[in-house]
Amino acid sequence: MTRAALLVLADGRFPAGGHAHSGGAEEAVKAGRITDAASLEAFCRGRLHTAGLVSAALACAAAAGADPAELDAAADARTPSPALRLTARKLGRQLVRAARAAWPSAELDALAARFPKGAHQPVVLGLTARAAGLGPQDAAYCAAYESVSGPATAVVRLLGLDPFRATAVLARLAPELDRVVDRAVSAGTAVPARGTDVLPAASAPLLEIGAQAHAAWPVRLFAS
Repeated sequence: MTRAALLVLADGRFPAGGHAHSGGAEEAVKAGRITDAASLEAFCRGRLHTAGLVSAALACAAAAGADPAELDAAADARTPSPALRLTARKLGRQLVRAARAAWPSAELDALAARFPKGAHQPVVLGLTARAAGLGPQDAAYCAAYESVSGPATAVVRLLGLDPFRATAVLARLAPELDRVVDRAVSAGTAVPARGTDVLPAASAPLLEIGAQAHAAWPVRLFAS
């Protein structure tokens, strides 16, 4: 295993399409729920403990060897919003393309054939981590970090927020991210033996509602 592969996978410049998505931040900015660094931190904290936790557990389980099709169905069940399901699959399809180029893998080839329109992104992320020689905890960290780094980066563009202050938000959330990853790993590594019912199903209704509203906007800076 080379831990440096985690840096490649978690790098915002990795061509997996994440730069085009705000993680719900664009809708939250327009609705007035994000106006400054403090409200960005509150938004990211809520996202980390809900969508971030679920994504991290799914990615962990995939990296631990759980059945990708079962995990994809579990991800669908935990994503009520059709707009978010569509986004997750688009991001999964793009990540498969990038991952197969970076770390050729029979598992990734099989996943691409089984889900030609894309599997849920966290499931693909977990298999990508396996292909890169990384472990379940690495996959969980990558997913959890993505859940907050995307909105933080987007808000710099959306509000003109000082990037130093946005980065400070991520630094302050780091201890909580560690705790979320611990919970995700505890659940995710149990899936191969106990099934997907052990995965968390943390709810974020406002993110789901906001995603549906955002998808109907005629003009958007971000795709989601």
